[in-house]
Amino acid sequence: MSKKILVCGAGGFIGTHLVKSLLDQGHYVIGADLKYPEYCETAANEFYQCDLRDQQVVANLLTSDIDEIYQLAADMGGAGYIFTGENDADIMHNSATINLNIANEMVAKGIKNIFYTSSACMYPSYNQEDPNNPLLSEESAYPANPDSDYGWEKLFSERVFLAYARNHGLRVRIARLHNVFGPLGAWNNGREKSPAALCRKVAQASDSIEVWGPGSQTRSFLFIDECIEGIHKIMAGDYDQPLNLGSERMISINDLVILISQIADKTIMIKNVPGPQGVMGRNSHNKLIKEVIGWSPPDNLEHGLTITYKWIKDNLDVL
Repeated sequence: MSKKILVCGAGGFIGTHLVKSLLDQGHYVIGADLKYPEYCETAANEFYQCDLRDQQVVANLLTSDIDEIYQLAADMGGAGYIFTGENDADIMHNSATINLNIANEMVAKGIKNIFYTSSACMYPSYNQEDPNNPLLSEESAYPANPDSDYGWEKLFSERVFLAYARNHGLRVRIARLHNVFGPLGAWNNGREKSPAALCRKVAQASDSIEVWGPGSQTRSFLFIDECIEGIHKIMAGDYDQPLNLGSERMISINDLVILISQIADKTIMIKNVPGPQGVMGRNSHNKLIKEVIGWSPPDNLEHGLTITYKWIKDNLDVL
């Protein structure tokens, strides 16, 4: 059945892909964001360039005939934005304000269904010190101690939506995303995540690239296609608590560079230099999502990196 759906953050990387996927399913999609998609036209039936920090804007945007909201809008970026400490106040204020505005207006308009994209950054830093054995099962979130204010805000906003679910009957679904990557994402503006940044560096390099930190820090990376599939499955499911949405394949940052270099058919020397790096180990723990959804993302790292590298290289070639 066709639904009327609002995607907040529809100008961003994941939002752009999500809008197209929802349209492909036959829904009527309204997009909202501070900016239009940077690398393509929006596929949304309607798109409003607006500031969701403004309560009146949100009041005008959320109408009582909306069936579902996907709330992806946030002040975010890669390590170069999140971990310098210079953007903490903006990150906390902007994202929390957006989420409070949306939750309040949902109650006022009688809208029940919302999907909220949280982040693996909300997990405690003390469980992510060992690059080989991070602990990021959903129940490990408390006692809370994220390594950044971005993570603290994500945890706070999870609590906001869960509280509104209890007190106002909202149907809330929450995914803790783990390092989503793919084409149409930031790659050269200071907010890019490590796969895009490293694809760009390898594409530009003739012999060596710089990598922030020791390079032994580990992550798992989720290709955008699997992310979108997971969002649909979690939204359709009955589980009403936060779920990890990420790959269980852990790889070090230096090994990620080697993999990208192989895709590029280049021999690249790695120079590890001081820089923002985040926690030492992070990997999606997928036991719970397998139990409650009956699915977890397949390992598509090589496939996803091949597509992403080509997209970034093509963009560089145009410059």
